[in-house]
Amino acid sequence: MNKHHDLTGSGPDQQITLRGPGELADALPYMMGFHPTDSIVLVALHGSNGRFGGRLRLGIPRSPREWEPVAAQLAECLIRGSGRRGPRPDGIVVFLCQDPVGDETGDRVMERLRPLAQRLRTACGGLDVPVYEALCISDGRFWSYCCPDARCCPTDGTPLALPGTSVMAAAAAYAGVQVRGSLRDMERRFAPPPGPATENQVRALDAAGAALTSRILDAQGRQEVADETVALARILLERMAQAPRTDGDAAAAADAEDDRLVSDDEAAAVILGLQDRETRDRAAQWMEGEEAAPALRLWRVLSRRCAAPYTEHAAATLTLAGWVSWSVGDEPGARVALGLALRADPEYVFARLLHQACNEGLDPETVRRCLRSQRDVPPQVPSSPCPDDHRTAAGRRPRTRVVRPSAAEPDRAGSHRTHPRSGATPGRPRHGTAAARARTRAARRSGQRGARSGR
Repeated sequence: MNKHHDLTGSGPDQQITLRGPGELADALPYMMGFHPTDSIVLVALHGSNGRFGGRLRLGIPRSPREWEPVAAQLAECLIRGSGRRGPRPDGIVVFLCQDPVGDETGDRVMERLRPLAQRLRTACGGLDVPVYEALCISDGRFWSYCCPDARCCPTDGTPLALPGTSVMAAAAAYAGVQVRGSLRDMERRFAPPPGPATENQVRALDAAGAALTSRILDAQGRQEVADETVALARILLERMAQAPRTDGDAAAAADAEDDRLVSDDEAAAVILGLQDRETRDRAAQWMEGEEAAPALRLWRVLSRRCAAPYTEHAAATLTLAGWVSWSVGDEPGARVALGLALRADPEYVFARLLHQACNEGLDPETVRRCLRSQRDVPPQVPSSPCPDDHRTAAGRRPRTRVVRPSAAEPDRAGSHRTHPRSGATPGRPRHGTAAARARTRAARRSGQRGARSGR
C-alpha cells in the first residue's frame, strides 16, 4: 500500500475497489459497523486484489511495555485463525485509532503510536504475512506509517472525507449497512451510570450476596437458587417485551426507560444467580425469535447495574448480550459486548470462545443447536452448551460466584476480590471481614466450589 495498491471489499452481490489510504481510512467504520475509538484494528487481505477477510479489534494498551506481546498475540490470532477456516492472509492492513487528550494534537498521537505500528508490522512479518498499510486515525485526520511520499501523505496528516461522501459510504447505503456511532457510545450502553443511584444497587447486591451464600452450599439450595433466578429473569424479560422499543427511539432514553422496569433487588438477585454456569446457560436459550430483543435489553440493564466493586460480575450479563447480538446477526454489537465481558473478566471462558468464533466469522447456528437441545433437559441434570464442554475434561468443577471484589484478596490485574459478608447492611463499610473469609474457606472445603461456574 505504500504504492497505493487497490484493495477490494467484496460481498455476495457487489465489489468495491478502494484506491489509496484515504479511501481505506474512510471505509473503516463500515467494515466494523461503528467508529472504533482507542483501538487497534487488523484486517486480513486475500488474493492479488486484496479482498477483505477477517478482522480483529483490541483497545490500545496504555502501557508501551504491553505493545510487543499484544502485537504478537493479535498477529498470531488473525493469521492462524484465518488459516483454520481457509487460506492464510496474503497481507494485512493495520489501523491505530485514538483521539488526542488534553493539549495533545493528532500528529503527536501519530508519533506516540509509531512504535506500536512498527511492532505490529514486525509481528505480522514474522509470520510471513506483510503489512500492506498501517494508518493512524486521530482528530479527523489520518497518517500513513508506510508511505514515505509527503506529496500524497503529508506529515501533518490528511483530512478524512466528510461523513457519507466516500465510495464505501455510498456502497454501504445501497446495501443498507449502518454505522452506529462510536465504539465509546456503544460501550456506554453497558456501563453503570455515574451518580448516587449505583450506591443503592451495591447495597442490594451486598444484601443478596449475604442471603445467597448459605443457600448455595448444598445441592438442593443451589438448585432452588438456580430455578428462582431463571424464573425471575423470565418475569423481567416478559416485562421488557410488554414495553416495546423501536429503532427510532434514542438509545439513552430507551435505556433509561428499561432501567426503570427493574428494581435494585430484582437486578441483584438475577446478577448473582447468573454467576452459576448452568443457570447462565439456561438464560442463554433466549436467543432468537420474539425473545431475543427483550433479552438483549434485559442483559444491558443488568450489565449497567454491575457497579464497582461488582464490575467483574458483569462478565455473565455482557456475554449473554454478546451472544444474543451474534445470534441475531449483529456482529458489531456482539464484538463490543464480548470485548467488554473479557475486560471485566479476561478468563471468562464462554466469552472468550464466543468472541473468537464471532471474529473468525463462524456460524452461530452450531451454538444455537446446542442450547436448543438443553430446553428439554430437566434442571436437576447438570448441563451446559457445547462451548464449555472442554472445561469438564480439564478437571474444573463448577462453582457459583456470588462474591464481589474488595481489598481482601488482590488479583492479577491489581484489583481486589473479597467474599460476601454475613449480615451485610447498607450502612456498613464495603470491606471483607474475617468471618466472610472463614465462611468462604469453609465453602471451598465443602467441595461445592472449584473453578467459577460462570466461566
